[in-house]
Amino acid sequence: MATTGKANYAPLPLRIRPLTRLTQLYLGLAAYAVSMVLMVEARLGNQPWDVFHQGIAVRTGLSLGMVTIIVGAVVLLLWWPLRQRPGIGTLSNVLVIGAVFDLADAVIPTPSLLWQRIGFLVAGVLLCAVASGLYIGARLGPGPRDGLMTGLAARGHSIRLARTVIEVSVVAVGFLLGGTLGIGTIVYALAIGPLVQLTLPLFTTRERAVSAELTADAAARPVVAEATPEHAGS
Repeated sequence: MATTGKANYAPLPLRIRPLTRLTQLYLGLAAYAVSMVLMVEARLGNQPWDVFHQGIAVRTGLSLGMVTIIVGAVVLLLWWPLRQRPGIGTLSNVLVIGAVFDLADAVIPTPSLLWQRIGFLVAGVLLCAVASGLYIGARLGPGPRDGLMTGLAARGHSIRLARTVIEVSVVAVGFLLGGTLGIGTIVYALAIGPLVQLTLPLFTTRERAVSAELTADAAARPVVAEATPEHAGS
């Protein structure tokens, strides 16, 4: 996802505001799943990775949510040679989005009128931007697909090139397998970066707050005196 300025979105220890950040993480992941459902049900073109997920689902008969979980797990295995370290947010991303997708897909209706479908598409893109800001801003670990891109970038590749190559590849394969590629895919590709650039700073745990909390945590710990030569071994 796009970032802004010099903000830091690297993972933070779970002890920093655990309840607030975990709530934000799971709310964001659930909202992301709903945004996927809205775009799929709009039938105007899916997110790039969802073109791939849907193509596999069409060929295998598995639910799209289950395919999302399986693909996320496989992508996570690709982190190993890239020496990426998953966090609780990474593992939650693999499991929660797919599970919530199937639940939401069972209750969200399929619109028939074009204006309704356009409304679903717009709502899906906007909700995805807010959801991305929430779960990335919680700073509990990137999603498996995001981590794959940043891992390749850490090996000397341009993150823009890595993302482009990966997403073009999954879209092409997904489309050939039967995934829905359309104007919605283009709208998402053009709009999601600028939108996340707006939402991410709103939900990101700030460095100043983290520093203050770490300082308070350190001050609350008991001070252990170092052993002097006279007392060493006593």
